[in-house]
Order: sequence, then C-alpha cells, then structure tokens
Amino acid sequence: MRSLQRGLAILQAVNRHNGMKAADIAKLAGVPRPTAYRLLETLEGLGFVIRSQSGDMWRPTLQTKSLSSGFRDKDWVAQIAVPQMMKLGRKLLWPLDLVTFRNFRMEIRESTHNISPFSVDHGMVGRGLPVLDTAGGRAYLAYLPDAEREQVLEALRAELGEEKVGFHEDGPLEFILDRTRQIGLGYRMRGFNERTMSISAPVMAEHRPVACLTMIWIGSALRFEDAVRTHGDALKATARSIADELARLTLENNDL
Repeated sequence: MRSLQRGLAILQAVNRHNGMKAADIAKLAGVPRPTAYRLLETLEGLGFVIRSQSGDMWRPTLQTKSLSSGFRDKDWVAQIAVPQMMKLGRKLLWPLDLVTFRNFRMEIRESTHNISPFSVDHGMVGRGLPVLDTAGGRAYLAYLPDAEREQVLEALRAELGEEKVGFHEDGPLEFILDRTRQIGLGYRMRGFNERTMSISAPVMAEHRPVACLTMIWIGSALRFEDAVRTHGDALKATARSIADELARLTLENNDL
C-alpha cells in the first residue's frame, strides 16, 4: 500500500510539472531519492513516464491520459456531489435531489430521500421531471445563457404550446425566472405536487448550470419564506462547493 501511495505521488509530481529532475520529484513527492528513482523506472517500464535522452529530466507520456479515460459525468456526481448532499441532508433533514437537464426533462441523478425522516417520495433516482414546473428546471432555465435558454423554450413550446410554457400556477414564466435570479434559487410553491414545495440552487460550471440541487419539503410544515430564509443560504453554499470541486477535478483531469 505504501509503495502504491508513493508511486501515485511520483506520477502526480511528474504530471503537474511536465519535466523535472528526479531529485526535485523526490522532494515534491516527499519520498527518498533512491525510492523516487526506483519508482520512476517502474513507471517508465509501464509507459507512464519517459526520461529525456539529454539528461535526468522526467516527463509524463500520453499513456497517463488513460488514467482519466474513465472520468465520466456520472463519476463527478458520485465523487463530489453525493458526499456533500449527504452532509447537507443530515443537517436540513428535508430530502435533496440533484437534477440535470436531459432530453428536455430534469432527471434526478441522486437523492437523499433514503436518509430523510421527512421524505414523502422514494425511488426517485432516474425519474424525469418537467422542466417548467419544478424548482430545478426553473433554476436551470434562469441561469442558462440567453441563446441556450431560448432554444430550450422553443422546443418546449413546440411540444406543449405557448400557453403552457408562458403561464404557471406560480405566475408567468418570465416573472418566475426573474425572481429566481433575484433570490438565487429556483422555486415551486404550487403545481406539480400540491403537497410539497421546493427550492433549487444551480451548480455552475463555466458560466452555465450543469446541475441543480433541490430541497423538497411538505408545504403545510414550513412556509415558503421561512424555507428560503432558514435553508436557502446553505443550499446555495453547497451548490457552490460542488461547483468548485467539479472545476478542480475537471482541471486535474485535463492536465493529465
């Protein structure tokens, strides 16, 4: 196990600097110099690093990209979003859903319904929800770049008709989206599920939402204004934290 840890530390050091002497690699990785030489030679034999012909300089090879070839959309959800959702879910107690836009629906990717004492729904992962009638869908639309948002709305108008796109129980769509931007949260007070309300914070990446984190609660147990006041900041902070971790992970994988 220790050898594996040291080998990975060596590979990370080489990969980050793209050309280092063995002594510097050993120092950066925190391993003895003889160990660094031995591990570098092992990694060279595996095709992950190469030593320059003109001196003691080590560089990563294209083989290192194979280490990130399995990085997929589902991986960041499991690696980054789920732990933070669980942490927040245990604090808020109300269930949380992570939703993403797919095929003009908001798909539930992960959920904390299984750990929430107040959940009224179970088996939600994989379920598709309407974009226009959910807090997550409204958060997604509100924070999309203008051109992308209009493309989505045009497709929804073709499917649903102008009236069902423009007007909802919570008000006209433009009013809903404007208010979403003002409070930083998509929201649903009425419609879709009369028993519950929800608020949703966008997870942003490169100035566009890649997911939305939604809290759902029983409407009779908590007023909408109180939910926003007591839980809105925590929801937004967790969404930002997920976005920051996603940006870091994406950068590290792009560097490989």
